[in-house]
Amino acid sequence: MNFDRHRRLRSSAVMRDMVRETALSKKDLIYPIFVIEQENIRNEVPSMPGIYQLSLNMLHEELRAAYEAGIRAVMFFGIPDEKDACGTGAFIDDGIIQKATRLSKELYPEILVLADTCLCEYTDHGHCGVLDDHGHVLNDETLPLLVKTAVSQAKAGADIIAPSNMMDGFVQAIRGGLDEAGFSHIPIMSYGIKYASAFYGPFRDAAESTPGQGDRKGYQMDPANRLEAMRELESDLAEGCDMMIVKPALSYLDIIRDVRNNSNVPVIAYNVSGEYAMTKAAALNGWIDEERIVMEQMISMKRAGADMIITYFAKDICHYLDKGAY
Repeated sequence: MNFDRHRRLRSSAVMRDMVRETALSKKDLIYPIFVIEQENIRNEVPSMPGIYQLSLNMLHEELRAAYEAGIRAVMFFGIPDEKDACGTGAFIDDGIIQKATRLSKELYPEILVLADTCLCEYTDHGHCGVLDDHGHVLNDETLPLLVKTAVSQAKAGADIIAPSNMMDGFVQAIRGGLDEAGFSHIPIMSYGIKYASAFYGPFRDAAESTPGQGDRKGYQMDPANRLEAMRELESDLAEGCDMMIVKPALSYLDIIRDVRNNSNVPVIAYNVSGEYAMTKAAALNGWIDEERIVMEQMISMKRAGADMIITYFAKDICHYLDKGAY
């Protein structure tokens, strides 16, 4: 018979390892952590089993667990005691993200700290920018507040600024503000390709950032649009972003591949809360093999072109990798 024998390269585990095209390692992982501005709090997020809101005095335990697992990059999201119309808690020097950053740098200076740069967790209306009298988000009036937030985070010791607000011109504004403040060495990891997705629901429970009115479709991207992502990419690259996030990940693997094919900056997939919650729920019901499913999901993101993955599964993945089966 005259046909190709593709199975020759699948005959044993050693053979499969030798010809494997895509690999996942601990250095690819970024671990999100929710920090709350209250004492002695370790609240499990109901829609995200295994993920917690943590007080500063509880944060050291989570950082130690992450570090010992092999994680070397974390992203902080803050839950303040008080909120107001302009999100003051995001940019004050003693804000919760700033405190968490300083603590992390004191305890584990080897861990890279990524600071989520947005206002939604700090505004009393839950939107990512300031509002006019009719409830519309004001793009240009929001930019100076984002600059203040980024500079305050850099002053606190953040290694990477990760703006997630989706205001037009946010990368240019933040780059200029950081440079002027003496932080030209701090890179920007832009969430410039961020879709208005239903997969964010559990995150909004965890970060307490659900909009009080309306939605974010006016500034986040339409899930139906593919070419628009390339326009966002071009703008952010021109404005000075150093790395590009695609969010969410699993339903947008085609976009990750497009970004990889059309840029030479590092590409990051955000494995978002809804993706985590669905996998966890199925696993807890005994419907799937959680470890195998998670690793297959991660490989799909890497295969699509992601260099790094922001994922709530980061600690679990480190333990899976330690077993040597991947």
